[in-house]
Amino acid sequence: MKQPNICPPATSAPTPSSTPWSILMLLLSLLLLIVASFFSLPLKWEAFFTAEAGRTTLEFLRGFTPPEMSQTFLRKVLIGMAETLSMSALGTLIASIIGMALALPASTRFSAPARGITRMALNILRSIPELVWASILLIASGLGPFGGTLALAVHTTGVLGRLFADALENVSPLPEASLRTNGAHPIAAFLYATLPQSIPQMLSYALYRWENNIRAAAILGVVGAGGLGQMLKYHLSLFQMPQAATVIIAMLLLVAAVDGISFSLRRRIMR
Repeated sequence: MKQPNICPPATSAPTPSSTPWSILMLLLSLLLLIVASFFSLPLKWEAFFTAEAGRTTLEFLRGFTPPEMSQTFLRKVLIGMAETLSMSALGTLIASIIGMALALPASTRFSAPARGITRMALNILRSIPELVWASILLIASGLGPFGGTLALAVHTTGVLGRLFADALENVSPLPEASLRTNGAHPIAAFLYATLPQSIPQMLSYALYRWENNIRAAAILGVVGAGGLGQMLKYHLSLFQMPQAATVIIAMLLLVAAVDGISFSLRRRIMR
């Protein structure tokens, strides 16, 4: 007896959706804006490729050699490295704590007005660069690492608060819903179901921002926030190029060390 054909009828493959015209117009507008910027700005590209420019550049770079390697100066550089590292670590820690507190109302766990107000506040905090925050806070707190730490903490709070809120929204809601269905308190359900899912991603975000804050802390010294940046500004203003070269090398070593440590920790956390 012939068996009936129970295979479903073949369906035609779905046709790929075409790119919306709005996206094409946006990309075209951005391209035209970039092209127009080259013609509107008085850029003298030919000045970079002259013999005089090459000679001046070599003379400038020759002034940085050899770097200052005396024990007294290296001791000052180590103190500056410790200040820069402390500023970045403390600023990131403060921002992580406050950002986590603001991530709860910024996510969908509270009312819509609370979510909108909190997200607006986070947008304002992260839209202002660290250098501008440092210029404002140093007026109130005075010169030194304290103002730089506050500047890093304020800006990073806006960044981490938004990232933490997105991490909370992206986790699966089923484990928390199951606990609440079985009578668990909402706070207990959040702590035992939602938070453990998002903690690895939050820690990864915090470590990545620590890498960025190391670089930012080195720059904040330009406005008097302490650390290696303040040393670099001081020696460059006095045209002490060998000392400035040592400070730049210390910056590169510190950034490379923190990048390596953070990358290794983020890999272990995400595994």
